[in-house]
Amino acid sequence: MTSRPDQPRLFCFGLGYSALALARLLTAEGWSVAGTARSAERATELRALGFVAEVFDRDHPLPPGAMSGATHVLVSVPPDAAGDPALACHADDIAALPGLRWLGYLSTTGVYGDRGGGWVDESSALLPSGERGRRRVASEQGWLDLWRRRGVPVHVFRLAAIYGPGRSPFAALRAGTAKRIAEPGQVFSRIHVADLAHVLSASIARPRPGAVYNVCDDEPAAPEAVVAFAAGLLGLAPPPIVALDAAELSPMARSFYDDNKRVRNGLIKNDLGVELRFPDYRAGLAAILAAEAP
Repeated sequence: MTSRPDQPRLFCFGLGYSALALARLLTAEGWSVAGTARSAERATELRALGFVAEVFDRDHPLPPGAMSGATHVLVSVPPDAAGDPALACHADDIAALPGLRWLGYLSTTGVYGDRGGGWVDESSALLPSGERGRRRVASEQGWLDLWRRRGVPVHVFRLAAIYGPGRSPFAALRAGTAKRIAEPGQVFSRIHVADLAHVLSASIARPRPGAVYNVCDDEPAAPEAVVAFAAGLLGLAPPPIVALDAAELSPMARSFYDDNKRVRNGLIKNDLGVELRFPDYRAGLAAILAAEAP
């Protein structure tokens, strides 16, 4: 990473959809940003966008010095069956960074498991209902142990379902492939990617190592209501209701319906002073569609 001596420098393990939202926000403020990709092709694309990029996975650790000068680190790569690859390959390198001020680990609200539609906050017990959730709990503990044992300024962010430009129901609705799946009582919490970036930026401005934050908007909602609202914005009739068992979802997509809970977000407001730009899916979807207009 090359930059001015006084320039803050973010290194992202996994410079994907969410991390790029933060990267663009910070580069506009004069930061330098580097990160990793899972393939050489994607690394080339990131370099074309102006970012320093290295290929990284468990079998391809970073070359020496790749994180040199990093003042902030964001970890958005998911754990695999063997654990967290960034932690396994580079915990010592991260702990040795002399000017590290903040590390953010992007986890998931899936660590809370199924609550039958009930509310959870950061103090709720972690009761993951599937393998992916159990892996996330283990990763969270690994990063927090790095804070406890070696003083790395770790912050954990439990993310709700992320949506935003390029990740909304509009494309499927226009193509006629959208599904409006109804499961009685089922709700999901969500977060617009721009609000996620602002939460991370707020934490960077107010670091509190060891902190854990839920990142979601104010209104958990049924998935069929979101699709119906998006269809209305496009002037289309909503797709017919489909029962979950008849929806022909992939195993991954189907697994999201195993958990039903409402997630509280008071800590990002009270601790970080965050004011959500998109407090519910209606505001977020309307903004996405408005940005698409010529």
